[in-house]
Amino acid sequence: MQHPADWPILVFSVIGSILLVEVVRRVLRRIGRKWALAQHLVERCTWPAFAVAAVVATNVVFGVGILGESGRQRALAEGVDRVLGLLTIAAVTWLIVQASYALTDVVLDRLVQIEGERNRRARRIMTQIALVRRIAAAVIIVIAVGAMLFSFPGVRALGAGLLASAGIAGAVVGIAAQPTIGNVLAGLQLAFSDALRLDDVVVVEEEWGRIEELTLTYVVLRLWDERRLVLPVSYFTQNPFENWTRHGSRVLAAVQLRVDWSVPVKRLREALYEFLQGNPLWDQKDWTLQVTDVLPNGLVELRCLMSAADSPSAWDLKCDVREFLVDYVRANHPEALPRFRVESAGLPG
Repeated sequence: MQHPADWPILVFSVIGSILLVEVVRRVLRRIGRKWALAQHLVERCTWPAFAVAAVVATNVVFGVGILGESGRQRALAEGVDRVLGLLTIAAVTWLIVQASYALTDVVLDRLVQIEGERNRRARRIMTQIALVRRIAAAVIIVIAVGAMLFSFPGVRALGAGLLASAGIAGAVVGIAAQPTIGNVLAGLQLAFSDALRLDDVVVVEEEWGRIEELTLTYVVLRLWDERRLVLPVSYFTQNPFENWTRHGSRVLAAVQLRVDWSVPVKRLREALYEFLQGNPLWDQKDWTLQVTDVLPNGLVELRCLMSAADSPSAWDLKCDVREFLVDYVRANHPEALPRFRVESAGLPG
């Protein structure tokens, strides 16, 4: 039977548990220089581990007689003991969720480093891992909340009665939560059908951007001007959108130039190729310069196509090529600058 004299034991137990976690943290931090998992465990699990150590040590040592032997004191101690039980479940749940995130962070770090043609598959796996671990975290939290509720005798007694009406309640909840459930299913469909991945380049609502975040309920699109467009996941299963990196991360950049008929296309093509060879944004694969149209206003339309490793590089490459062509035509072939000719008929004298 415990009594108030056991308070020093409680204090020393909590301090000892926290010190033990601190020692483990320091060891993992040192190991983390060579072992990535240890580094992620330290980053994500430090505070949850401290919380678990303190709460579990308190819960183990604390007894109903520690506050005294009177009826009121024992009732208060029972209430504190129940709160400690709830805190233990919450702290352990927090630690489990963060530990699962640390384990998947190791895989995600390796996938981020993959470039080239394997980047598309890596981004697909990253998207799937991100969604699956969110679902796992949600399931763990729901189980923890259920364990908290069933720690109350009244809830356990009520459980048998609730099971009888579970079908009706489930139908009502399902109807009420239909939009949310639809978004969750849409998120899973996008992730595992490979229709949309993290870091994909898409055009949505005439806005060009990159998929920055893909959750179970919404998608965050980072636009070219650093704005964020937030859309429900179901939007991408119910509306058409452009995905420029669906089959690969390489992107073709196009630049159009309208010049006079006197433009020397062959020389311009040679100058463009020489410029591309010295530009690090070009991936050394595809390029062309073609006369694509003769416009009604008398100008000739040239189109330059260049390939780049990804969309940011393609955008910068387009700007570089456009600037080069403008400077080159103006400096070397000013007669090819756009001009409009007007022929006036002589008036009768």
